[in-house]
Amino acid sequence: MLDQNTKRKIDSVRQILVGKVPDPKAQVEQITIALIYKFMDDMDKESQELGGDAKFFANGFSKYAWTKLMDQKLSGQERLDLYTQSISSLSRNQNIPQLFRDIFKGAFLPYNDPRTLSLFLKEINEFEYEHSEDLGDAFEYLLSVLGSQGDAGQFRTPRHIIDFMVAVMDPKKNEKILDPACGTAGFLISAYKHILKANKDKPLSPDEKLKLMNNLTGYDISPDMVKLALVNMYLHGFPEPKIHEYDTLSDEKRWDENADVILANPPFMTPKGGIQPHKRFSVQSNRSEVLFVDYMAEHLTINGRAGIIVPEGIIFQSAGAYKQLRKYLIENNYLYAVVSLPAGVFNPYSGVKTSILFLDRELAKKTNNILFIKVEADGLDLGAQRREIEKNDLPEVLKTLKNYKIVLQSNKEFSIENENVLLVEINKIKEKDDYNLSIDRYRENGKAKQSHFEMVRLGDIAEVISGQSPESEFYNDKKNGMPFYQGRTEFGDIFIGEPKTWTTKITKIALKNDILMSVRAPVGPVNIATQEICIGRGLASIRPKERILLRFLFTYLQSIQGNIKGNGGAVFDSINRDQIMDLQIPLPPIEIQQQIVSRIEKYQAIINGAKQVVDNYKPEIEIREDWEMVELGSVCEITSSKRIFQEEYVNSGVPFYRTKEIVELSNEKEISLEIFISKERYTELKSKFDIPKKGELLISAVGTIGIIWVIPDDREFYFKDGNLIWIKELKNIDPIFLKLVLENELASKFKELTNGVAYNALTIIKLKQLQIPFPALSEQNDIISKIEQEQALVNGNKKLISFYEQKIKDEINKLWMSSS
Repeated sequence: MLDQNTKRKIDSVRQILVGKVPDPKAQVEQITIALIYKFMDDMDKESQELGGDAKFFANGFSKYAWTKLMDQKLSGQERLDLYTQSISSLSRNQNIPQLFRDIFKGAFLPYNDPRTLSLFLKEINEFEYEHSEDLGDAFEYLLSVLGSQGDAGQFRTPRHIIDFMVAVMDPKKNEKILDPACGTAGFLISAYKHILKANKDKPLSPDEKLKLMNNLTGYDISPDMVKLALVNMYLHGFPEPKIHEYDTLSDEKRWDENADVILANPPFMTPKGGIQPHKRFSVQSNRSEVLFVDYMAEHLTINGRAGIIVPEGIIFQSAGAYKQLRKYLIENNYLYAVVSLPAGVFNPYSGVKTSILFLDRELAKKTNNILFIKVEADGLDLGAQRREIEKNDLPEVLKTLKNYKIVLQSNKEFSIENENVLLVEINKIKEKDDYNLSIDRYRENGKAKQSHFEMVRLGDIAEVISGQSPESEFYNDKKNGMPFYQGRTEFGDIFIGEPKTWTTKITKIALKNDILMSVRAPVGPVNIATQEICIGRGLASIRPKERILLRFLFTYLQSIQGNIKGNGGAVFDSINRDQIMDLQIPLPPIEIQQQIVSRIEKYQAIINGAKQVVDNYKPEIEIREDWEMVELGSVCEITSSKRIFQEEYVNSGVPFYRTKEIVELSNEKEISLEIFISKERYTELKSKFDIPKKGELLISAVGTIGIIWVIPDDREFYFKDGNLIWIKELKNIDPIFLKLVLENELASKFKELTNGVAYNALTIIKLKQLQIPFPALSEQNDIISKIEQEQALVNGNKKLISFYEQKIKDEINKLWMSSS
């Protein structure tokens, strides 16, 4: 998952380049080259740490190693000369795979400024790749912010959505698996990991693993994406990744190749003038999203299956090609389930509303129904930051889909116990001749919502003003201009904040206390203007009239924002002014509106107060003057592990922890184990050396530095030398107390405790010398008890937030009555 630190660094790199390299595509190329350059050097270092040799920067190319490039003794001009020579030479480096050489083919530096290059390389040097996926994260965010990704209709698929779809598909080791719009190969790598995990009790033989790797194929039209996918798969152990630069929709060369499993999030955008497809598609169209779905259906083997992310246009648009596609999928026994995802799943890249089509040529023949499931929450909030939340429907949805598959295969009855799951007869879908695949269309025969009060058009009770962006030459004159807001990403939680952009050419204006609605990417989120502002084309201003209270209308629009349907656009889902005006609003009398608003504002005040506690709480230890201060090394032993070499990794056995696992464990998350050592090797280590045990600590030392995990039990595991530092043999100091002390000290003395030329690292030597407070054990226990009480109060505030958010929903639900 893309983190804020990665975003910050990419933004910083772009700001350094923009003066010298104004063209976005050239920026992408320069940053990509540098990221991969450094990554190869990181791989060499890891190999050397494990007792091996440098692989990429070897022989005559060792002089180009990234570490030498970053040598502080080099002048700016010397660094520029070395970098220029290096990137132009690496395509001839026979020590690196062909795919890496292709990346550097024709590479050059488009400017001659030593200072700019030094600043640029310094930022790149801060990137750490604990997982190879992090390279994809950085590159995909880079594309999204530069616009290249949006222009191509490509959006990064969140890892948990990929893993969910793969789990539903449940690919097998002997099946051919295809992603015809593979991007950075996320689906293929997830499928590979899924199969390895499914076979952990009987690990695949080398021949089986090689066959599996050869069964995974990806296509992409973008050379940059193909390069990234090749690198990503190579780093996951694929010696010869099957990734092809291929125009899936216009080229017939691979038309006759089929697959048992197809997984994809194809581009949603159709270029101006449409696609120019060949004539072998069953559905004739020039819309890319239509053609991709048709392609995947037609390229399944006789019992093949597919999981496809689609924009809402595929679900309900009535234009001929969309309807023809839905009819084709249903009447030819492809489609068996539709999962509706909430708008915002693709934030921060796009707010487009999507669904997942699940095709299965075997299952679809066994039923006359389509299963519809609506996902309301995926474990993350739907804002730009995508913060973790407790509510996550995906595990239950996965369970439902697996159960439905079992039911169909055994001819048993399928029972539904969830209001967001609906089984609809195909004949019912055919009735209105548009083959609509929206779950809400078919709720009308069950419990439909009707209001206790008059329903009115929004346009009858409020003025709606569409935004319009001025030309770029009028931007950023803060002294004489007006605050300018373009879209959803500039919103706060409720009230909009200080803008980054100002304009002197005023087009459309929102007044103080107007409701602002995001009209694209995503559709629906609302906020309140705190001052007079200029609004761009990504926003609309809603100005309530006398019959409706501002806060009532705002709260109601907030409650339905996830259900406001746009036009199902390709790259950007959008909604126009007429559609906003046509929204149906329940209109109680003013006095009832006032009562509802009064109660909701009380609930919101409690939520806001509780959020302040949760967001600002940090456990702190008040150090007393009479406490003894000692070096950490005097009250415990600080060490690392016996080195484990890469060839000792196995597919199952005793878990092998790295920084990734420690971060997950410290956050009390379920860990997704990827590396193991054999039970025999663990037993051998245990017989010769100390093994980490309950009450000892592990600290992440590289990458994400300073994450501390207190071992809570006597589990069997081993850990990576150099990656983690082990604190053991504690003398009169409680491990929880020590964790609290170290977290405070590491935060305040980070720069003092880390060093490194190529990358920052926490060192055992500096940790040993760290001065820490050393009160008596009884005082340590008192401090721990106090902090546990504080944490209980914080957890109570989290429950308050959840409780009162539900009360707000209940208050809105009182506007409705149920009828059959």
